[in-house]
Order: sequence, then C-alpha cells, then structure tokens
Amino acid sequence: MDTYNTNPFSGIEVNNPPPETVLGSKYLNPDYLFENGYNFFHDIISFLASPDGKEIISSLLFFLSLFFITIILYVGVRMLEIRQKEHHHLAHEKAEYAHYLAEQERKTRENTSNIKNQRWARVLEYLFSPSDGDWRLAIIEADSMLEGLLDQLGFKGESIGDKLKATDPAVFRKLPMAWEVHTIRNRIAHEGANYPLSAVEAKRVIALYEQIFLDFGFI
Repeated sequence: MDTYNTNPFSGIEVNNPPPETVLGSKYLNPDYLFENGYNFFHDIISFLASPDGKEIISSLLFFLSLFFITIILYVGVRMLEIRQKEHHHLAHEKAEYAHYLAEQERKTRENTSNIKNQRWARVLEYLFSPSDGDWRLAIIEADSMLEGLLDQLGFKGESIGDKLKATDPAVFRKLPMAWEVHTIRNRIAHEGANYPLSAVEAKRVIALYEQIFLDFGFI
C-alpha cells in the first residue's frame, strides 16, 4: 500500500529569523541608528526653520536677554551701593580720627599751663602751630633744653655733642635717642627750610625729647 505525505511543506526548508537579543538588536545596527538619528535631527531643524520654530526661538532669546540684562542691572546697582557704603564708612572713620587728634591737641594745650617747666610748654606751643617754621623752633628749643639737662647732670663739654660724648650710658640710658634728636636738630639748623620736616616727624622728634626729659623728671 502506497503512503503519501500530506504535509504540503514537507521537503521545504524554512529559515526562521533568530530571536532578537542584545547583540542582535536593531538598536545596535549602525544603519538603523544613522537613519533614525538623521530623521530626528532633520525633523528638529525643519521645525526650527518653520515659522512656529522661529517664533519660539525669538521668544526664548528675548526672555534670555531680558534675564541677563536684569542680572547685569542688579549687579551694577549692588556695586554702587557697596561703594557708597564704603565711601561713607571711610569718611566717618577719617572724621572720627581727625576729631580724636584735635581733642588730644586741645588737651595738651590745656595742660601746658600746668607744666612745671615753662620752656617745655613753649616747645609744645611751637609744635602745635600750623607753621612748619614753628615746628623747627620746637625742635631747636627742645635741644636747648637737652643741653640744660646735660649741664644739670654735670656732663662737661663745649657743645651738646661733646657733652653727649662725656655722658655715662649707665646714667643716661636714653643716649642713642638723644644722639638721634640732636642730629636732626643740627640738620635743621644747617639746612633751614631745605630740610624736609612734616608735622608727623616733628611730633615724633618732640616725643623722643619728652621721653628723655621724663626719664630725669626734667619736665
């Protein structure tokens, strides 16, 4: 008895596609990625080139410009405020310091009447004068007082320099200071107005004389 194969597909080989895996995925296919990437960016560019896209870009740029202009204006205003505050603070500090110096000078002038050595009171009057010529007189007068102190202490010599050389450093402890102020006095006497002398320097020199005189109770 003859038998027949009733399967119409018998003898025909069918190539079934392999199951989609990670490595075989179309999303890793360069051609697929290029085609879809190209279409994606082409659609975006087309949209941006359209009237609606241009309107959106214009609106976005407008708001960004407005935002940055606002930031710039805010920073500029804040910088001006900070500079004004610094200027007012500096002016206030200068005014307070000037007031302090004026008070100190006023108290010094008021106390000159109570100074037991009136020559020293005259030195201070010269010192607090607005004239730089009086500042020089203050130093010259203070140096003359230094000579009187050296005479009182019994140091001999024809000049102040000779008397300073004859001093005993153990007794005259501020000898280097005395040499410094006496040297400045000599320059003032020899150079006159050509010797540069500021109010600050004059007060410093007189303060050194004061330390010397106070050390011996001379003022």
